[in-house]
Amino acid sequence: MLAFLVRRVLGGIVILAIISLITFLLFFAVPGSEVAALSCGKACTPAIMEEIRHSLGLDKPVLVQYAIFMGGIFGGRQIGDTYCSAPCLGYSFVNRQPVFQTVADRLPVTLSLAIGAVVLFLLFGVGLGMWAALRKGKLADKLAMGFAVIGGSMQIFVLAPFFLYIFVYSTDLLPRPTYVSFWDNPLQWATGLLLPWLCLSIIFVAYYARLTRSSMVDVLNEDFVRTVRAKGLGTRQVYVKHAFRGAMIPVVTILGLDVATLFAGAIITEQSFGLVGVGQLAVNSVLNSDLPMMMGVVLLAATAVVVCNIIVDVVYAAIDPRIKVS
Repeated sequence: MLAFLVRRVLGGIVILAIISLITFLLFFAVPGSEVAALSCGKACTPAIMEEIRHSLGLDKPVLVQYAIFMGGIFGGRQIGDTYCSAPCLGYSFVNRQPVFQTVADRLPVTLSLAIGAVVLFLLFGVGLGMWAALRKGKLADKLAMGFAVIGGSMQIFVLAPFFLYIFVYSTDLLPRPTYVSFWDNPLQWATGLLLPWLCLSIIFVAYYARLTRSSMVDVLNEDFVRTVRAKGLGTRQVYVKHAFRGAMIPVVTILGLDVATLFAGAIITEQSFGLVGVGQLAVNSVLNSDLPMMMGVVLLAATAVVVCNIIVDVVYAAIDPRIKVS
């Protein structure tokens, strides 16, 4: 297991290095003056453009620029009058702040949104799918899959205004969605994000219920399940100890990608509920042509995908003994 982890981590580092190089080349493939103009958005002056050229090293060879960029990520660097301590993903000349600091300020909102939603939709989605699979063809199965079809056809930008009207504006049952740090007030943190969690959960619960049911039905028809049944094991042991673990392989695979996407920023959800997270930061950086900030968000998203895939590979061996890590 340790050797496998080392190989996967080293492979992930190589992938991130390649992604950083591609992102860097896309950024600096534009001639230096155009990069400088885009980097400071609509408030550019000749002095600011010259400052950007010097700070980003646009007057140096491309390989030197990349070395400065990578060195800044791990060792910090001086940008104008500002010193970015390690790690430093660059400097946004649009909002005049280091990219890493801006992303770090927005990340807790996105992480809170993602973690709460994942817990809810995984718990209820897998539970509903298991319930439907165990009652295949019966009324409970049809009702569960009917909900899955309806829920899966919903969209955040439809559910968000509806939920806000029902639970906030009309009845005051819940406070308007807002972010409060978990460490400051756990109760306000949960109540402030409850509506976004519910909206995300309805859509993802529907998808994971269908996926879990389909996978569970397939596993129940496999030979090893027939064997444990023939040995006289009880229904609970057959379903939970054997069939459930095998059915979770496709669920874990998709979950890894979904979690990485949520960690990188649930853009529509944040916009719909007015939450200031990484997703909104990504949208604003595109609208303002803030290329350093775009690079930072891309690298964050790439890191989330790589890390989640490594975790998924390890979880495979834990939930299914038929899979050997080698």
